[in-house]
Amino acid sequence: MKAEFCALLSVSVFFPILAAAMIADSAHAFDRPTGKMLASRSETIAKSGMVCAAQPLAVEIGVDILKAGGSAVDAAIAVNAALGLMEPVSCGVGGDLFAIVWDAKSQKLYGLNASGRSPALLTIDEVKKRGFASMPYTGVLPQTVPGCVDGWFELHKKFGKLPMKAVLAPAIKYADEGFPVTEVIAHYWEIGGRRLKDEPNFAATYLPGGRAPAKGEIFRNPDLARTYRILAEKGRDAFYRGELARTIDAFSRRTGGYLRLKDLEDHSSTWVEPVSANYRGYDVWELPPNGQGIAALQILNILDGYDLAKLGFGSAEALHLMIEAKKLAFEDAARFYADPDFVSVPVARLISKEYAAERRALIDPNKALRSIPPGSIALETGETTYLVVADKDRNFVSLIQSNYAGFGSGPVPDGLGFCLQDRGALFNLDSAHPNALVPHKRPFHTIIPAMVTRDGRPVFAFGVMGGSMQPQGHVQVLCDIIDFGMNVQEAGDAPRFNHMGSSEPTGEIMRDGGEVALEEGIAPEAIRALMEKGHRIVKDAGGFGGYQGIWWDWKSDVLVGGSESRKDGCAAGY
Repeated sequence: MKAEFCALLSVSVFFPILAAAMIADSAHAFDRPTGKMLASRSETIAKSGMVCAAQPLAVEIGVDILKAGGSAVDAAIAVNAALGLMEPVSCGVGGDLFAIVWDAKSQKLYGLNASGRSPALLTIDEVKKRGFASMPYTGVLPQTVPGCVDGWFELHKKFGKLPMKAVLAPAIKYADEGFPVTEVIAHYWEIGGRRLKDEPNFAATYLPGGRAPAKGEIFRNPDLARTYRILAEKGRDAFYRGELARTIDAFSRRTGGYLRLKDLEDHSSTWVEPVSANYRGYDVWELPPNGQGIAALQILNILDGYDLAKLGFGSAEALHLMIEAKKLAFEDAARFYADPDFVSVPVARLISKEYAAERRALIDPNKALRSIPPGSIALETGETTYLVVADKDRNFVSLIQSNYAGFGSGPVPDGLGFCLQDRGALFNLDSAHPNALVPHKRPFHTIIPAMVTRDGRPVFAFGVMGGSMQPQGHVQVLCDIIDFGMNVQEAGDAPRFNHMGSSEPTGEIMRDGGEVALEEGIAPEAIRALMEKGHRIVKDAGGFGGYQGIWWDWKSDVLVGGSESRKDGCAAGY
């Protein structure tokens, strides 16, 4: 994946004459004469409940769970289980999970960090003995304890209504009988298949007939159906202490890995307090590190000092400020974000308005920053799935779940039907760095759910998938709605930027200000102006994230959903 990322960055820089090719001709269009975003579809509006996710059949499962009397959490788990089957290129029970839940009964937000830790046997010296100067993305070295299953059961214990057998039943049925693979997922399946085909059990599980399933072809995963049945019948301990744990242990030993039964037995999720920043009257909530959610809050705090609405959507001036704010926040992420059980992360200072003002002072409105020091206080790739659910009682679940890079590390434990994640690839091999690899430690994490409240009530639950695109994606969606007046679907369809090449917690350092990819729909004159300010604009065919969101219209008491037009998914309600 690092090689693929480097190849992406090597794509040629735009010349002004080529900028005209970036005018949108499809979903991501902005009608400059009227100042109106042209959405790919209407918003979805419903009264009793809503689900937004990256695969339509999974969305339908979630709606059915809600109709059967399930809570928002029940539906979210059912959807996530289905996505682990239907979108294995992004997620699965071999990966990690984060969630923010609004509980209508207690009128309170809850945050869950269900990310796993490194094996007790894995050290920096051990990685270097194997000839690596940085953590790899495939094989046994980047494997960390899968946290997803424990996350499901923690959420269910606190907020579930239906039995877990009922929640997992639809995914089990599809795993046994098969489902037609959707278009975008098929594309990434083929890419992942080429990369991971030689990893243990990968081809036998995910490449039937020796190749990735094409769009519309039926795929079955009876091994995953069996795994889900065991979870439904025996609970989370089957995965961390019972037969599934023993299978993972034996497989890891056989393939030269480091995960052991004791690592699984020692795993637990952590309930955390979400943290927030106020942006123009809206309280935006993220989870604290080891994730990168507070980077979005840092960016918003910096932008709060500018009148973006006056500058206008897609203007060079607004884009410049947003890109520069992103650079500033990511330098802090590279320096400070890590597992708070091992280092003290100065979260309160990082997300304060006073600190934002200090960082804002570094921005030159006419010139792009080339190098940035982190603040004086005592990632660029990844596949992820994001889903959001609201129920009739107005409970909301903002949930994100990932294997990290595509399918994950590649190896599939014998007979279990899922890949083990490669989240350990985000550890730093510099022992002095806060994010250094240490046994039984959580690595820096890219996946982040979000929630927005106003006057103490939820108004918007949303997320944007895609590695380091996620914080800048959160910011762009919110600015589209709050500053530029777009609706929930328009904000998802609006053309985005993706600044790449920032310093990272893994040790990479920003070179010459990084590079900016611009999606179709940004005006040629804005591109030229950005180049004149010193931004290096690169051609990029993707990497702009994947969005889902549900807005609660208090006045009418209806739910309004938007779904990412760049993905296969949809929003649906009843």
